[in-house]
Amino acid sequence: MQPQLLAVVSLWAVCPGPAVRACLQCDRRTRLLHEDLLLSAASVEDQIEFTLIRDHAYVTYRETSQARRGVIDPTTLYRASTQYHNEFDRFKKIQQTELGTFEAIQIMEKGRKILEEHLDMFIRQGLCPNKCGQLYQRVIDCSSCKYRFYNCSSPTHQLDCGEHHVEAEAGGHAVLNCFLPWHSLVQGRPEYHFTWAPGPPGTKQLKESDFQTLVVTEEPSVVLNQLHVEEQGTYRCSLQDRNPTVFSTLTFLLSVTVVPTQTPAQPIAWPTLPAPRYTFQMSPPTRHLLLIIIATVTAFSLVASIGLTVALG
Repeated sequence: MQPQLLAVVSLWAVCPGPAVRACLQCDRRTRLLHEDLLLSAASVEDQIEFTLIRDHAYVTYRETSQARRGVIDPTTLYRASTQYHNEFDRFKKIQQTELGTFEAIQIMEKGRKILEEHLDMFIRQGLCPNKCGQLYQRVIDCSSCKYRFYNCSSPTHQLDCGEHHVEAEAGGHAVLNCFLPWHSLVQGRPEYHFTWAPGPPGTKQLKESDFQTLVVTEEPSVVLNQLHVEEQGTYRCSLQDRNPTVFSTLTFLLSVTVVPTQTPAQPIAWPTLPAPRYTFQMSPPTRHLLLIIIATVTAFSLVASIGLTVALG
């Protein structure tokens, strides 16, 4: 009877019946690790003990998962299972022998704590990161180990993600950036729909019929170049899929101002130079004496010229 019992228990360990599901056991590597632990048991009694320990651990894993939304993302599952495997290997090296029932209880309880830590971090940082709008986040259901969409409504249950005031000068440009960090989690190929209502922003109550389509693109931002005053207005950006389901809306209040023309620069008026303080003026006696000297020199020159002409014939 003992070989037959061993075969039955081994078959049960390798191909267990319907069991409770939990986030950590959704990882195939973890299931294989536990199956190897069962198959390495030294006796039938140890296999039975290991099986009971494993099943009880899965119950605690399920309770831990359900107490924390019951979902996990692939990245968190990979990190939790990797840490659990490392702890399992380290624990076996410390023991330096095959694990007994007490050691199996310890290591599987360690797996529950690891799962708890990673789920708490995932809920704080990774699950439903949208503070506005609507997000359908793709996660793993810990009960079925299958992917499903988790409905992430914003705290205010509003699609509106606020207003941004944008100022630009005529002839300049303006950038309307509609991207929010959680947009990268939206599945499929969503599109950004940009619409606008002309007129000075904030001057009147706008209706949906006041908006006209500007552009539909997969890019989250548009650039308005060579702006005119007539292009100021209320711009709206909504992220939608092709159903169409609206995930978020963002409003831009664009004001365009005219730059005043610059007056031509006036020529610089240089200051006039002051008149010299000292001027040279000739006194009348000095002027008379100078005339006498000039006349005398001129007379002597004429006499000398006549004498020289007579001497030379």
